[in-house]
Amino acid sequence: MLTQSEILEKLRPVLESEGIVYQKKKNVKARPAQLGEVIQTLTGDGLETTNAAEEGDFIVQNQTEAGEMYIVPGHKFTQRYTHLRTVDEHWNEYQPIGRIVALELTPALLQQLHLPEEFIFIAPWDDPMTAKAGDFMGGPEGLTEVYRLARKEFFETYAKA
Repeated sequence: MLTQSEILEKLRPVLESEGIVYQKKKNVKARPAQLGEVIQTLTGDGLETTNAAEEGDFIVQNQTEAGEMYIVPGHKFTQRYTHLRTVDEHWNEYQPIGRIVALELTPALLQQLHLPEEFIFIAPWDDPMTAKAGDFMGGPEGLTEVYRLARKEFFETYAKA
């Protein structure tokens, strides 16, 4: 299993030279998280990752077929989303303003990086995450971290910036 530092070290050069800048093309729903609240991120592939909320975090739900939810730290949330409207007593709608740099894990890229077709690494929130050929790997501009973006949900969520 690769640490976050190891996977970032492998991917940073190719993300910087070949990565494409993307922005979310759909609004999200979000709400403040409860301290210790555990969220399992479920994509069309199944369980992607699990994370526990800390003080000030937000639960974000993408508007995809899977409706995957995940935790975003409060300081990152305010940099990446703008409030649009209240949806109900729990959820608000937000417009994404952050951008990511990402690339597809093609068989050629996996071979170039000496990675198998499927591999496990530690996500920025310290939970194991599995990535496989056809998925995307990316992170915020500046590449301070990287994470997996499931292929189906990636195309439902992102467009070139």
